[in-house]
Amino acid sequence: MQELVDMQFVDRMLVFFRPFKVGDFIEAGGTSGSVEEILLFTTRLKIPDNKCVFVPNGRIIDDVIVNYSDNDTRRVDMVFGCGYGDDLKQVREVFAQIIEQDDRILSEPAPVVALNELGDNSINFVVRPWVNRADYWFVLWDFKEQGKLRFDEADLSIPFPQRDVHVHEVKDAA
Repeated sequence: MQELVDMQFVDRMLVFFRPFKVGDFIEAGGTSGSVEEILLFTTRLKIPDNKCVFVPNGRIIDDVIVNYSDNDTRRVDMVFGCGYGDDLKQVREVFAQIIEQDDRILSEPAPVVALNELGDNSINFVVRPWVNRADYWFVLWDFKEQGKLRFDEADLSIPFPQRDVHVHEVKDAA
């Protein structure tokens, strides 16, 4: 009877402290990938370019572990810059239209569109919609593409750092 209690305790401790399982996409020990196997001394990950990487469990335990698969939904964090001469209400409207027209973006929690920074070269908005985990990358990529296309259609600018170089002619003293 005592052995059964001890085994249940050990099982609970293993489940309690296990921050990931086979199939999860994690970032740990300086590497990101899908967990393929958890061994005694290493964890085998398949990284996005389909390579197999063995990460020492000691490095994983001693480092921060990010489990991207743990929740069903994720927030997509994006920053878009517009020019100081652009109509900010129009910029917000462009983002609202993209959000409204993409069925993959969840209504709850509500997406956030906010002016985040008055930067050196641009006014920067954060756009933070929520999506199902499986849609994360596709929404990120599609939203950025739609943002650029819609900015072009609305004649809104996407500024980038520029430098003016002034060349002065030095006359020969001779």
